[in-house]
Amino acid sequence: MNGIILAELVLYCLVMAALGYWYGKKEMSHSDFLLGGKKLPGWALAFSERATGESAWLLLGYTGFVFASGLSAIWVAVGIVIGIVCAWLFLADRFRQEAERYGALTLPGYLAKRFGAHGQTILWLATVLIFSFMMFYFSAQIAGAGKTLFTVFHIDPALGMVISVAIVIILSYTGGFVSVVWTDMIQSVLMLATLVILPIVALVEIYSGGLSISEALHHAKPGLDSWTGGAAGFALGLLLFNNFAWFFGYLGGQPQLSVRFMALKDAREAKTAKTVAIVWTLLAYGGAFLIGLAAIALYQGQSFTDVETVLPKMVLDLLPPWLAGLLLSGILAAIVTTADSQLLVITSSISEDIVRRSLRLRLSERQLVALSRAVVVIAGLLGLVLAMTSESLVYFIVSWAWAGIGCTLSPAILLSFFWKRYSGIGAIATIVAGFVSTVIWISSPLEAIISSRFTTFAIALVAGVLFSLLFPDRQRTM
Repeated sequence: MNGIILAELVLYCLVMAALGYWYGKKEMSHSDFLLGGKKLPGWALAFSERATGESAWLLLGYTGFVFASGLSAIWVAVGIVIGIVCAWLFLADRFRQEAERYGALTLPGYLAKRFGAHGQTILWLATVLIFSFMMFYFSAQIAGAGKTLFTVFHIDPALGMVISVAIVIILSYTGGFVSVVWTDMIQSVLMLATLVILPIVALVEIYSGGLSISEALHHAKPGLDSWTGGAAGFALGLLLFNNFAWFFGYLGGQPQLSVRFMALKDAREAKTAKTVAIVWTLLAYGGAFLIGLAAIALYQGQSFTDVETVLPKMVLDLLPPWLAGLLLSGILAAIVTTADSQLLVITSSISEDIVRRSLRLRLSERQLVALSRAVVVIAGLLGLVLAMTSESLVYFIVSWAWAGIGCTLSPAILLSFFWKRYSGIGAIATIVAGFVSTVIWISSPLEAIISSRFTTFAIALVAGVLFSLLFPDRQRTM
């Protein structure tokens, strides 16, 4: 069985590498490398954005969280789905328009040009923020790859991480944004297939085996059979709110997602992309939630050293080898799609925002592309080191990064889009307040009470409004 699965995984890796090489042969400008030259179809960008947004977190982290938490884990999905829908309905086309208006290739680049007088400071602060948290986010994906390969083949997790980083670097290094989007599209389909097929097979297995999800929930640890986790009063409010708080990070502040909005060609492509992204999201999160519940029924009485290996174990137990190999490729697909996009975000922050815009070094297009590729390799190796030295679960690492980046930059994006009095000093205050509050909050017992995903957003928003009122812009560079 393992031989068939291994063959399919190797084939998957070779196909992805071949696609990266194919796109890498084409001559490209720095804009093409970072944003695809705004030539990609909306449906492909939607598949890419969804695959990038969910990653190993959805297939490993969230399914494991449902397995451990039961019915109350639904509120995480509710918050995320609403956030994704709001982003596509109300922000995606606005991102496209603003990117065209200011000629921006990155999210920090947009903010810097929007507040020209303070652009240099904003570029540096946003780059430090993104690099700091994105490296941990990237390392979480690599750790997820190590878990998957260990569960399936008993490969040493460190070796699995090395293999995964090599694939990610090859894809990002060769073809840049274009190869990432097209490989993401293929990988997005694999992810969705895993999240749709596996719960159907699991439910059939449960029914044919005379098992019951409701009974398994009832006999599991207390609270798993409750939509409120057994909490009441103030504790219930906190549980619902903390789980729902993922919503705030989707409001434009995740650069690896917003860059897909910026790459849309026109309003027509944006409309197509919205439909694709929303349908994908509903199917994927519904499937992931069902997988976690089904695992409670299938593995009742069994203990897992790491609950985030539940999905790959289900795949191996329930499916024939040829299908198991295909769907396990979906897990690696989830990891690769997010990891290569994160590498490009880190790369663009350094090559475009710092070297080109802030330091204003006069480099040719070819030199800028070469610099970006060098950053891809260096950042990829640094992420590998972090993945090997971190013992935190994928779910929690992503949660912290989500707060640090998404919930800091989301207020900056919302205020810049919808409040005319938002100033350059206000934007600086937003980024500084979000960065500092996230680090302090996740390092204290307060994180266990109220999630930093909300407090970061609230503190950054208040700081942005307050400092904009105190220090309004005299004249804005357009």
